[in-house]
Amino acid sequence: MASKYGKAAGKRVESAMHRKKKGTLKSGGSGKKVTSRKQAIAIGLSEAREKGAKVPKKKSSAKKGGAKKSASKKK
Repeated sequence: MASKYGKAAGKRVESAMHRKKKGTLKSGGSGKKVTSRKQAIAIGLSEAREKGAKVPKKKSSAKKGGAKKSASKKK
């Protein structure tokens, strides 16, 4: 079975993890310092995806805050 991620993707994630440990990895939107391991991996995969490395497509998130059913009030 073929691997999900290519070697280039692994290198990008490795680089992101090193930058996180050094304290130079910044979040995209706010520019804050990244402290979460999961966030560092996500940034590395995102960078690899931009460069055209073998990375699976991003899962589309389900819409949040849909129509909520309100409970009927008892009298």
